[in-house]
Amino acid sequence: MENPTGQTPKKNNSNVIYFLIVVVLALLATDVYLYLQKNKSDTRIVYQNDEKTRLQTELDSLEAQIETVNTDKTKMSAAMTERTDSLKAEIKVLRTKLSKGKLTVAELAQAQENVKQLRYFVTKYTADIEELKKQNTSLASERDTLKTTLKTVNQKDSGLVKQNQDLGVKVKVASAIKLAAADIVAYKIKGSGKEVDTKRAAPAKKIKINFTVAGNSVAQKGMHDIFIRIIDPTGNLITESDSGPFNADGQELQFTYKTAIDFKDDGSAYTIDWLNPAAFQKGTYTVLLYADGYTMGKSGFELK
Repeated sequence: MENPTGQTPKKNNSNVIYFLIVVVLALLATDVYLYLQKNKSDTRIVYQNDEKTRLQTELDSLEAQIETVNTDKTKMSAAMTERTDSLKAEIKVLRTKLSKGKLTVAELAQAQENVKQLRYFVTKYTADIEELKKQNTSLASERDTLKTTLKTVNQKDSGLVKQNQDLGVKVKVASAIKLAAADIVAYKIKGSGKEVDTKRAAPAKKIKINFTVAGNSVAQKGMHDIFIRIIDPTGNLITESDSGPFNADGQELQFTYKTAIDFKDDGSAYTIDWLNPAAFQKGTYTVLLYADGYTMGKSGFELK
């Protein structure tokens, strides 16, 4: 049957229009989705690049921190030196990974975790080095204190040694016997052997040195060597064939005659006889006596 009104064709046209609208909307939705996905991908790439740059910067900072510690004069143990090399090797590995063109999300996350752990180890390593520096400073301070103390002790010891030496010298000087009085007389010897005192040089053959020793409770009682030096009127020392050297008053001297006396510290008088091997000269003779390394005293006599 025919449609007298003609409504069916109009309805078909509307359906086509609706279909086209839906298609257009679907295309638009697809474009929007693809655009958003592209933006999201670009954002992820930018984020990854920024994160790689940040991680590389942090690696630079950690490496510089290690180098700063290592250039210090702190003496590191073998373990610390080994740890330094290990940290440098880990930084090198991370640099290699970050230098790759693109990182996956998993690789980036792993790199972040590795840098985080590395930061912890570097911080701990730096703290250990600082502690070592403090210990070294403390040890250096203790060493300097010990040096100062030792120097002070040595100075005191040197002072005591000098005091003891000075005291020893004083004791030695104090214990040396000294002349209290002395009288020297020249003698001639007669044919009978009798000795007669004389003031003349020609007949004189010998002298007698008569002396007493000053009281000294510090001096050792017993035998003391006595060294005699006789100076003639011309200023020359008279020597004999058995004359030899001895030390007195810090110098080496030569004696004319050597003997010994028994010191009892009782005021005893002593006499030493000396026979001149040559003829006496006119003039004044000087006689010096020494004992215990020091001068006992001196006297003299004159012959005409």
